[in-house]
Amino acid sequence: MQIDVISDVVCPWCYIGKRNLESALAAWRRDHPGEEQPVVRWHPFQLNPQLPGGGVPRAEYIANKFGGPQRAKEIYARVSNAGARAGIAFAFDRIEVQPNTLDAHRLIHHAGAGGIQDAMAEALFQAYFLEGADLSSADTLADIAVRAGFERNEISAYLASDEDKALIEDQDQHARSIGVEGVPFFIFNRRYAVSGAQPPEAILDVMAKAQEELAAAPQ
Repeated sequence: MQIDVISDVVCPWCYIGKRNLESALAAWRRDHPGEEQPVVRWHPFQLNPQLPGGGVPRAEYIANKFGGPQRAKEIYARVSNAGARAGIAFAFDRIEVQPNTLDAHRLIHHAGAGGIQDAMAEALFQAYFLEGADLSSADTLADIAVRAGFERNEISAYLASDEDKALIEDQDQHARSIGVEGVPFFIFNRRYAVSGAQPPEAILDVMAKAQEELAAAPQ
């Protein structure tokens, strides 16, 4: 089974969705021992592609998006509660820069060749939401990539280049062209789609349907 995850690393619901998917996958492994396990692939979606490369101050972003810190606090209280249930201790107050995430998505794409996409996505989510890391900084991104398993000199050279920038932008546009308007967005075997940070039980239901169809397909 192939599971395609379309997300953005500055989307808190995407981080919650990742945790819920992990719980669903753990249950799937328990119920399907000895079987070939699902393959997860990560794909880009920029919530704020218009932001400059260096990002903008978080306070400015909050003011423009929510009308001020008080309204943002009310909205993020719900997100924090959902995060706590998923085992994530969001630290929104530590975030000082709202970044353009093009380079972060480049890292996740680049990690695919080495089989460490999930580790790269996890490292970015943790750095941003738990530590308040500035994902617009190439040095910071390189530090995060090292945690995921990259060699620093290699990844610094990659970030300094334009490699895969056009590809990420094209993939972002492709997601929008197939109807993705919000993230996280999960696609199972290119047939079944689930939008939003659905609970593990809902994800498992869709996985079962996808598996049934896959098993019934002519060999």
